Amino acid sequence: MLKRIEYACAALLLTGIVLLVGGGAAARSLGWPIIWSVEIAQLMFLWLCVLAIDLGMQEDRHFGLALVLDNVSPLARKLIEAANIVILIGLSAFFLYYAWKNMILMHRRLDGALQLPGSLFYAPMVLGFGLLVRTLAVKLIATLRQRP
Repeated sequence: MLKRIEYACAALLLTGIVLLVGGGAAARSLGWPIIWSVEIAQLMFLWLCVLAIDLGMQEDRHFGLALVLDNVSPLARKLIEAANIVILIGLSAFFLYYAWKNMILMHRRLDGALQLPGSLFYAPMVLGFGLLVRTLAVKLIATLRQRP
């Protein structure tokens, strides 16, 4: 269910970016520039990237090196994969903590032509690391449950 919501949000963000950039370009060519269109498109792109990273991680579509894992026993492979996931969860939780602090710190700062709170530009990191911790926790449980 959450995966479908993430896909729907990603599709809506991509559609919005295309419409904003296209509309902004058309308006500029007609002599009516929409100065905030690029700004909002960049913000939407940040959110889209965060969702795409999590969706890619859920489907094991991220780049990885399997040279070591392909040359060890199935039990060693399972242990290495589990250790790798635990390390990634720890790093993601660490980054989540500091991303949260940074988002709160940047809230007072106003950015761009629309003077949006800076926290809107840093909130995708918080969401992204939160989603990553969730996805990695699910992967860790699945890795530990599978038989070598």
